[in-house]
Amino acid sequence: MTTRSLPWSLPLTGALALGVAGCGSEAPPASVPPGNSAGSTASGSGGGGAGGTSGAGGTSAGSGGSAGSAGTTGAGGGGGAAGSGGSAGSAGSAGSAGSAGSPGVPSTEPFSFFVTSMAALVELSGNELGFGGDLSYGEVGPGAGLRGADKICTEIAERSMPGNNKIWRAFLSATAGEDGMPVNAIDRIGPGPWYDRLGRLVANDIAGLQQERPAGDEDIVDDLPNEDGVGNHQPDPSMDPVDNHDTLTGSDEMGMLETDDPAETCQDWTSNVGEEGVTPQVGHSWPRSNDSGVQWIADHRAGGCGPGINLFGQGGPMEGDYTVGAGGGYGGFYCFSLNP
Repeated sequence: MTTRSLPWSLPLTGALALGVAGCGSEAPPASVPPGNSAGSTASGSGGGGAGGTSGAGGTSAGSGGSAGSAGTTGAGGGGGAAGSGGSAGSAGSAGSAGSAGSPGVPSTEPFSFFVTSMAALVELSGNELGFGGDLSYGEVGPGAGLRGADKICTEIAERSMPGNNKIWRAFLSATAGEDGMPVNAIDRIGPGPWYDRLGRLVANDIAGLQQERPAGDEDIVDDLPNEDGVGNHQPDPSMDPVDNHDTLTGSDEMGMLETDDPAETCQDWTSNVGEEGVTPQVGHSWPRSNDSGVQWIADHRAGGCGPGINLFGQGGPMEGDYTVGAGGGYGGFYCFSLNP
């Protein structure tokens, strides 16, 4: 078993295959949304009553604690000590809960698109092989996979640009959303325009996305950048490019749901079980060559839904490898902000 550290400063071991070329050639989620401050717990402000004399009871405790700043509850004051022959004072009641903080104002920076980096997915998943096809990230119930993926996008964006406070959406289709109806990735992301972390244009509008490569800045459309504005083909410029372009979408070339079989969207992005015949659709964040493997939304199917990272160029998913990274990738996906 080989262990090798990549430039992302994360050890990749076990089933990870590391190499170069192209696919045929070549903290737990935050409890408060960005911009909100977490509520602190205030202790009771009043002390207990002093003990009585000559058999009299103690006085009652002080008043309850003050309200928390973002929805937490203050603790009540303690009871008074018992006097000689008297009973202890009663405890103060708990303070009422404070109101939640208001959402932050979205940044005016144009940052509104990225490919989730391998380093970020490994870190957030707590798994050296990434999330696989289960992107629910603690969410439960109908639409959990999409909500979880959106949350992953939001956390990664906030890490790259603290205080951006934008609404982020994963570019993923699903057979059933929260209302039980099919979801198309292209319908989730707003009208555009979208820019990378360094302010370069990815596309002006939906029509600009529904092409083999997005109709944006020529410096980035053939190597779509990660959350730090770095081309995903060579996330560390000091090292050779790697085969990592397979990017989960579950969509056809127009960004619409590619199939009505939930097995082909990893049970709508809630399953990381790798099994034969379950093969989610992926696009290429960078083309295999000038005339092959160009489609950024829908190029071929992944090996499966299991967690897995494969950075070798080996001509597509290998037989028996039922992971999202089997054909050259790590289970990355695209993130778009509704706020350009």
